[in-house]
Amino acid sequence: MQQFDQKNLILAIAIAIAMVLGFELLWNQPRVAQQRAEAERRAASEQVQPQAAANAPAIPGSKAAELVAQPNPDRSSVIARESRVKIDTPTTAGSIALRGARLDDLVLKKYRETVDPDSPPVVLLSPQGTTNPYFADLGWVAASGTSALPGPDTLWTADRDTLTPGNPVTLSWDNGQGLRFERRISIEDEYFFRVDETVSNTGAQPVSLFGYALASRVGTPHLGGYYILHEGPIGVVKDVLKEPQYKDLREKHEVKESAKGGWLGFVDKYWLVALVPDQSAETTSRFMHTDAGGVDRYQVDYLGAAQSVAPGASARQSMRIFAGAKEVRLLDAYRERYDIPLFDRAIDFGWFYFLTKPMFLSLEWLYGKLGNFGISIIVLTMLVKLLFFPLANKSYKSMAKMKQLQPEMEALKAKYGEDRQRMSQEMMLLYKKSGANPLSGCLPIVIQIPVFFSLYKVLFVTIEMRHAPFFGWIQDLSAHDPTTVFNLFGLVHWVPPAFLPALGIWPLIMGVTMFLQQKLNPQPVDPVQAKMFMALPVVFTFMLSSFPSGLVIYWSVNNTLSILQQWVIMRRAGTHHPPHAKAKA
Repeated sequence: MQQFDQKNLILAIAIAIAMVLGFELLWNQPRVAQQRAEAERRAASEQVQPQAAANAPAIPGSKAAELVAQPNPDRSSVIARESRVKIDTPTTAGSIALRGARLDDLVLKKYRETVDPDSPPVVLLSPQGTTNPYFADLGWVAASGTSALPGPDTLWTADRDTLTPGNPVTLSWDNGQGLRFERRISIEDEYFFRVDETVSNTGAQPVSLFGYALASRVGTPHLGGYYILHEGPIGVVKDVLKEPQYKDLREKHEVKESAKGGWLGFVDKYWLVALVPDQSAETTSRFMHTDAGGVDRYQVDYLGAAQSVAPGASARQSMRIFAGAKEVRLLDAYRERYDIPLFDRAIDFGWFYFLTKPMFLSLEWLYGKLGNFGISIIVLTMLVKLLFFPLANKSYKSMAKMKQLQPEMEALKAKYGEDRQRMSQEMMLLYKKSGANPLSGCLPIVIQIPVFFSLYKVLFVTIEMRHAPFFGWIQDLSAHDPTTVFNLFGLVHWVPPAFLPALGIWPLIMGVTMFLQQKLNPQPVDPVQAKMFMALPVVFTFMLSSFPSGLVIYWSVNNTLSILQQWVIMRRAGTHHPPHAKAKA
């Protein structure tokens, strides 16, 4: 029975390793190569590339505009061409174009492109004419085409030069046919913009209007291709989270659904642009894709219900735009404050949300006390170890008994080596008599799996972990250990080629602690199985070398605590020294 269990365990481990390596060689590396080639192709075509014309966004209820070819000057030159209202907040900087009144220029002050503090700040939104325009817009659609309405080429007038917290900006425009439009834009909180739009009818005839809002994105953004993370269009319709992929929209072209409230937008690994309509209003939401001249344009939008505006009356629409970093505390606060359904799910905590989010909240609380996420991970590891201490203790006691039985197991192997069935029966009787469990060594690993995965998810998807330093050479806990054994951890000024694994200091520490832990475990009777088990630390060292360093630190500390706990138990049981002699049959 023991032989059967061990063989099944080894087979499962071998299959898992083969799947990981197969995924890396057959899927991940070709995908990365394809993405690199695509990036090079795009870079080569950046001098003159088809870009959306000024009226490119498809207004809900109308056809998408055609794309025209135009040169791509640098972003700052494009912004300088137009009259703009500046945006200046503690977290953002940018501007709103008076032509079209779009939110199309936004930079995130708190976040840099790389871990270098002197690297450029993250650019979130960019106007038409840049390489990859990305902006938010809103307006009105007439039930009949009798009235002139503001569009992408409309030049608005602003009542102030700068939009700041507590100082909203009102944009106005008169169509000369009896309709006057006013758009009041204010900063509600950090990355939340509120827009209140009013149309007043000073003419002699009633008009019927539909309010709309859209977010448009030209070009498919660079995707990490991670199967545990959604990047792309996102929204909540009828209290259901919708996460279509970019490729899905390229195939379907349009996905439309009507509901009350909700929200929709585009999500990247760390950033979000979301349209949030009045939660009491009925809207028709839409995800769409258009292709002209080989350029992909993605759009999310919603169209409100018709409003009849009698002479002397006015119509209003209100909405919010989130444009910024997916900070957990902010999304949670906005969900509660404005009653936005599932707004916190813009952070992809995954199917194990009930476990992953508490893991993050625990780390954030510890960070508030300790001031370092690396130390917080170590303290959390100790707390998790303490929580599962009774269960692990029972497992290690059983493993100690297994180690005491090794001489007798060797004797049974010598006596019944050719009779597998009889040897299994005798070993089961031996286990039953001593109270040992042959699968006890698996329990500590099984306990770690959900914690390991949850911490991996937290390190991978939360912006709070992005560029979070530890000590020494670890300046980003969400990235792999930057050192490598192939240049003697930086002592030799040589950059190893990309195909070599990132065998840094922390992965090696993890491998050593795992090896020591394996040495404390009872060794399988079969020497082939024993060698395979002892090879696992080497395999895991290579596998985890590319994982976030925070996760490797967790695993290393957990192994160290397990070694101490296991060593104490085995010392008390008198099995801390390996047997040097076999028992006689």
